[in-house]
Amino acid sequence: MAQKILIVEDEPAIANGILETLEDDWKEYEFVLASNGLEAYKLLEKEDFELIISDMKMPKLSGTELLAQTLNLKPDTTFIMITAHGDIEIAVDCLKKGAYDFISKPIDVHRLITSVKNALNKETLKKENQNLQKENMTLKKKVSKKYQMIGESPALKEIQSIIDKVSVSDARVLITGPNGSGKELVAHAIHAQSDRNKGPMVEVNCAAIPSELIESELFGHMKGSFTGAFKDKQGKFELANGGTIFLDEVGDMSLSAQAKVLRALQEKKVSPVGSDKEIKVDVRVLAATNKDLKKEIEAGKFREDLFHRLSVIEISVPSLNDRTNDIPLLVKHFSKIISEEHGTPIKNFSEDALASLQKLNWTGNIRELRNVVERLMILGENPVTSNDVDVFVRK
Repeated sequence: MAQKILIVEDEPAIANGILETLEDDWKEYEFVLASNGLEAYKLLEKEDFELIISDMKMPKLSGTELLAQTLNLKPDTTFIMITAHGDIEIAVDCLKKGAYDFISKPIDVHRLITSVKNALNKETLKKENQNLQKENMTLKKKVSKKYQMIGESPALKEIQSIIDKVSVSDARVLITGPNGSGKELVAHAIHAQSDRNKGPMVEVNCAAIPSELIESELFGHMKGSFTGAFKDKQGKFELANGGTIFLDEVGDMSLSAQAKVLRALQEKKVSPVGSDKEIKVDVRVLAATNKDLKKEIEAGKFREDLFHRLSVIEISVPSLNDRTNDIPLLVKHFSKIISEEHGTPIKNFSEDALASLQKLNWTGNIRELRNVVERLMILGENPVTSNDVDVFVRK
């Protein structure tokens, strides 16, 4: 179906003149004529127009009234207003109220063609932008099921809102919260929604690596630089080049490694252990911790300058006890995943079972809830009841 352009003009000679001027250059469009604003508005109630070219002064409904009523009905409609010389101030006011452009009578043909061309290009760009937004929403949905953020609590919605804002930048983010609360999910969501999503997402669990090996892990090493260094090794920063590095449990990093990370952030260069050469790296750094880093700074265990480098944006992930309303959705989500992993039918959870789970103290947060759901799916009845919760979940 051809896209349409509506010409609203009460003087037939002018309306036909506009039509003849435009139809040769825009043959792919269907042109529709309306003799007054009221007739035009009735057409607009029934169908969409790519562009409206409207006179200002007309019987029954003026161009300014048509503009106001149409933008109230269809806010994205594009208007070009046609005005007499004496109505320039009114035309300018129309621009402020949402018109795209205005053209004075007598109509300059070249001015009209240029204005229409620009207006239609604007519509094309707007549609392209809308398509990009749809692609971005699709990209959000493509985050691995393993890293989906499940819930509708105000706390989670606020976190998602922050993620949407920070993902478009390269700002460093410090994610705080108790163990098992979902800090890793936040990091993966930021990476997946960012422009770096085609690059690698490299994770480093700073708490799981011995302090004497953390520098080698992060920055790499040269063969023979220490006992056990049998060959050259790339560090995580170098492996994450062009993408994102996620420093999980950054509060457990040694002061020596902290100093090197700080230098890497400042200079965007790293030096492998046992080497004098510097390697340029383009890496976005996300960090997470379950510790209060300000207290760690006071205790001399964490560098204050590194803290400020890492915490350009801080996202605090709440404990499960602070978002118990999300437990039914999380249970449903985990039930589906676990049934797929085990190759067994999904078990339903009764309302009383869900209520019982919501009353428990979740010291292990979402990670603990997943374990409990798996236990109840294996040991409980179908549907799982509050009695199953009492028997198999000992708190």
